[in-house]
Amino acid sequence: MTEPTGGPTRLRARLLGPSVSARSAAWAWWGPLIVMVLGGVIRLINLGHPSSLIFDETYYVKQGWSLIKFGTEMEVRDGLEEPDVLFTAGNPDVFGDTPDMVVHPPVGKWMIGLGEWMFGVDNAFSWRIIAAVVGTLSILMVGRAAWRMFHNPLLATAAATLLAADGHHFVHSRTGLLDIFVMFWALAAFCLLLIDREDGRKRLAARVNALAPTPGSMQWGPGLGIRWWRVAAGVSLGLCIGTKWSGLFFLAAFGLMTVWWDMGARRAAGAQKWFIGSAVRDGIPAFLQTVPVALVTYLVSWVGWFGTDHGYKRQWAADNPALGLASLVPDPLRSLWAYHQEIMTFHVGLHNEHAWSSNPWSWIVQGRPTLFYSRWPKLGEDGCGAADCVTYIASLGNLFIWWGATLGLLVVAFMWLIGRDWRAGAALSGLIAGWLPWFMYQTRTIYSFYAVAFVPWLVLIVTYCLSLALGRAEDPLIRRRWGAAIVILYVTAAVALFVWYYPVYTASTIPRDQWELRMWFDFWT
Repeated sequence: MTEPTGGPTRLRARLLGPSVSARSAAWAWWGPLIVMVLGGVIRLINLGHPSSLIFDETYYVKQGWSLIKFGTEMEVRDGLEEPDVLFTAGNPDVFGDTPDMVVHPPVGKWMIGLGEWMFGVDNAFSWRIIAAVVGTLSILMVGRAAWRMFHNPLLATAAATLLAADGHHFVHSRTGLLDIFVMFWALAAFCLLLIDREDGRKRLAARVNALAPTPGSMQWGPGLGIRWWRVAAGVSLGLCIGTKWSGLFFLAAFGLMTVWWDMGARRAAGAQKWFIGSAVRDGIPAFLQTVPVALVTYLVSWVGWFGTDHGYKRQWAADNPALGLASLVPDPLRSLWAYHQEIMTFHVGLHNEHAWSSNPWSWIVQGRPTLFYSRWPKLGEDGCGAADCVTYIASLGNLFIWWGATLGLLVVAFMWLIGRDWRAGAALSGLIAGWLPWFMYQTRTIYSFYAVAFVPWLVLIVTYCLSLALGRAEDPLIRRRWGAAIVILYVTAAVALFVWYYPVYTASTIPRDQWELRMWFDFWT
């Protein structure tokens, strides 16, 4: 390759894109912030309803409190009848002295437990408040991610609004389950890597210009030192894995993505051997600054288990002395490894019939939304004013997002693979990490509610398609105005659909015929 630039300004523009106005940058904050506040309000309204444990809250809410009380998860006392009823009634003393063999790491349960510790375990608000907080924060985060990708405040606000109006995300934001925390920490890592991409390119431009390269003088390009945003992403990914092991796929996908971005940067900067230069000066440091950091973070998340002597398999190593080189491994780590082997056996071998299980092929088109809660009151019961009513919570996604992303997949894949648009690849990255791996486990019992982990990237896929409709900055003004009208109309329609389905997201009591108007397909019920 030839000389990298015609000057510092041109190189910076090539690596970072054109500069943006202060007004656009300000609205890229204000728009998503306003949407986040509104989205947070609707997530907090009547958060404690239903007041009983719903769906898998029966596991994670109690386990969260067990972590706060004992440092590790304990089994419910033998012979205790209806522990959920006792827990819901404000009597959380349901645990015995036997450690519980749980199959998910503790981070998400610690977060649920934090809410219980702060607001009192005797109310449903406390079980769900941290989920509501991270669900609300993720609205701003996806808006900021869209800003860094598209540098357009309208698209940033549109992305935030779409996530705020997604029913699947909304239901998880109001329920004490783990998957909303997988989504949050994965999205946090993604946002940090977007910041790192920008920061790394600024460093690269500055160091290339400082070298004052001449044609043929720059081989690999300069090293960029420790990239602290990337280290922070490693911490976030460790917390993601520490919530559910499915976070490992985000670590792999995002690790490859960030190095791919670096390769493009070195090539654009004029490095002759950009591939090997990026592999050595970006790839190896990227691995060291994310994978070990994520591993250490993951191990630290087990602090409660390490800090007690009564956790499940905590004394396994003492009962099974090591031989040879294995004796060099500390007993607590050997015990944790044995525990993890048992967890893996459980996950791989989980095969049981369940009415709401679904194949991952159906997730993105909302083929089988998971039922979280249902009651069927009669006239005069629970505010029912008709002969038959329904009180319902279904994790049904907003079809303008889910079906829109399904249609947009081919467009975005084309723009990534053929158009070489990094933004298209970024929008696909969360789908690659959060959805595709489940196709390896199609015979295992799995559920569509896992899909909340990749909802932000469905939003970004739709936002990418809306960016094509909006047009480019250099397009004629009338073209841009029509494009903006399309974006606003699409987002408005998504919000209207969310309002229509609001009763079946919040367990509102509605007449049965109104419920049937919302349940369009038999496979939704």
